[in-house]
Amino acid sequence: MSKQDMLEELRLLERRAETIRTDLGISPPARVTFVANRDAIGDEMVVVEADGFGGATVSLVEGNYPVDFLTTFEKFFQTEEEADAAAERVAFEGASPTEVLGVSE
Repeated sequence: MSKQDMLEELRLLERRAETIRTDLGISPPARVTFVANRDAIGDEMVVVEADGFGGATVSLVEGNYPVDFLTTFEKFFQTEEEADAAAERVAFEGASPTEVLGVSE
């Protein structure tokens, strides 16, 4: 199979995956589905990034996201909805990141 044939097959697979994700109501990999400042100063942000298979990771980051930042807490959730709900608790309801996201590994 030539490189051009492989690229065309890859394009077809990507389109098919996109259609399946749309049908399932899930986001593509690495799509940021939620981002919010955690405090008024804006030095901490809560970010949710989809995995492309229905799950998502919630991260608490410090710095200049998305260019130069440090992740202080991170937790994977089985669904994007669970991840978004956890992110909202930390960003808007004042929930403790340790309680919601656990200790960063």
